[in-house]
This record gives sequence, C-alpha cells and structure tokens, in this order.
Amino acid sequence: MPRSIWNGAIAFGAVTVPVKVFGALEDRSIHFHEVHVKDGGGIEHRLVSSDSGREVKREKVVKGYEVGNGKWVVLSNDEIKAADQPERKAVEIEDFVPGEQIDPVYYDKPYNLAPQRGAEQAYALLNAALVKTGRVGVGRVVLRTKEQVVVIRPAGDGLLRMHTMHATDEIVSGDDLDVPKPRKKAAKREVDMAGKLVDGLVADFDPKRYKDTYRKRVLDLVKRKAEGKEIEIEEPEAPEPSDDLMAALQASLDASPKSNGRGGGSKRKKGKR
Repeated sequence: MPRSIWNGAIAFGAVTVPVKVFGALEDRSIHFHEVHVKDGGGIEHRLVSSDSGREVKREKVVKGYEVGNGKWVVLSNDEIKAADQPERKAVEIEDFVPGEQIDPVYYDKPYNLAPQRGAEQAYALLNAALVKTGRVGVGRVVLRTKEQVVVIRPAGDGLLRMHTMHATDEIVSGDDLDVPKPRKKAAKREVDMAGKLVDGLVADFDPKRYKDTYRKRVLDLVKRKAEGKEIEIEEPEAPEPSDDLMAALQASLDASPKSNGRGGGSKRKKGKR
C-alpha cells in the first residue's frame, strides 16, 4: 500500500471524517538528461548574476518581489511564512454544490482519500450522500504550508477523491480570444448529419482505451537509435479545413460502422444518452 502524504479529516457541520491523503498520479513522462556530446558528462546549471555574469553562491541568493521598474522587496523565508494560514488538519467543507456546475478547467491536482481506522462508516456515508445528491464538497485545507481550495467528490467504487482548485483569476476567459464568426449559420441538414456522426462514435468512457502513445513512440525511437538505426524525420502535413463540408460529413457517415452496416472501423459500445 502506498504511503500517505497527509493525515487529517474532512469536516462539515458537526461531522468529522478522519482520512489519509494519497497521491493519485504517477509520473510516467519521458525525462531527458542534458549531457556534453563530446564526453557524455552531465551538464550543471549554475546560479549566475544577469548583471555581472559571475556565479553566485546559493547562500547569497534571496527571494525578491518586483514592486516597480527595477525596485524589489526582499523577503526572508521566515517573513514569507508569516503569510501562511494556521495549519488546518482538516478539509473544512464550506459548501456542497452540483458537480456538473464546476468547469473541469478549475481542477488541478488530484489526491485519493482513504478512511483512517475507525472512520470507515462515516467515510462510506459521506460517499453515499454525495453520490445520491450529485453534489461535491468545496472547502479549504492547508497542504505543504499553503492554504488551498479543494473539492471532495466520489470517484467510483466507494472512493473519495480530492482535487486542488485553480483560483478564478488564474483562468483565462474565452472572451479574450478572437474567434471569428462563420460567414453563414450552419444549415439544418449539416447539423443533423454532424449529429449522426457523433451518434456513430458514441461509447462508454474507458480510460484504458486512451494510452500514452507518445511515450511508446519515444521509447521505440530511443531503442532504434541505440541499435544504430537511422532515424528519418518527416514533417507532418498541416490540417486544412474541408473545402466541401457536406461531402466531408457524408464521407464520414459512409465510413461509420453504424451507417447501414457500411464502412469499417472498430465496434463501439453505445453509451447512455
């Protein structure tokens, strides 16, 4: 069993549910090292002053916040800690809100929650209540000295999951984008055909179907390179919008496995609509 990174509780009203917090992600990304091409030695990154170009010792480096053009306020670690909230050993739920009202863009890092010994019944009760009401708990907790807004939600199979949340001012509004309007409104026939194409690709979500193909391709490339094989680099063609949207929709429908039994493609399990 993995080791918990934080022990505390979920608190709402007069109810307290002692829990343990576990990381819900495992880093499986490809990590490259910088090496000297001549001798294979590792590359170090040193602290250098941008003004003098000279190397600076770590103990001579302080944390500063720019308050004006070239003006800095220097803060010590102890002074920064003065801004910390008192450590909360509980996730203090402030509201229960409908889960579908939270845009996924607000979700940040996920954590799995497990009940501490003796809290199994209260943990299961909270999970059941959230599932029945379709709501999630929004509250605050201090993780690694920083207060964060978090969401507690059911994650299936009796598991509760906690997500740290992005602040509202961190979210870039779509209103800031210059999205040009189409020259004309989509015709009813086009919308109907696009809807049929979507229906033809309906499936229940299975995360095992969506694997990290990039990681596999990079590892295959590294293997071929280690074997002394030549690596051919091909520039992918830039996608272009369809000249004839109706023809593209019809061709897609003809290739769909649900279009009168015609076409190819893998069979998908129809999901709930």
